[in-house]
Amino acid sequence: MVGAEGLQPWEEKELTEVLAPWRERYPDVPVVAHVELGSAGRALLSAASTADLVVIGRRTRRSPVGTRIGSVAHAVLHHAPCPVAVVPHG
Repeated sequence: MVGAEGLQPWEEKELTEVLAPWRERYPDVPVVAHVELGSAGRALLSAASTADLVVIGRRTRRSPVGTRIGSVAHAVLHHAPCPVAVVPHG
């Protein structure tokens, strides 16, 4: 895992812009940016080992049997050592 300082300038700017509305909306919640290369599922499960809660988004996918979650949300939901909240995107 590398800190946000390991990003290219344009990547750091984009990350700052994406996080800004959340920092403004929830000023009492600490937000720390980390970047990890590789599998998103593995990175989230690694972070979950020290977390009290993992909140993960899901995109809506329709199938004949109802709404499904993606592979990353599925992996985190089934393998995280802490509670997981799956929330819809948007």
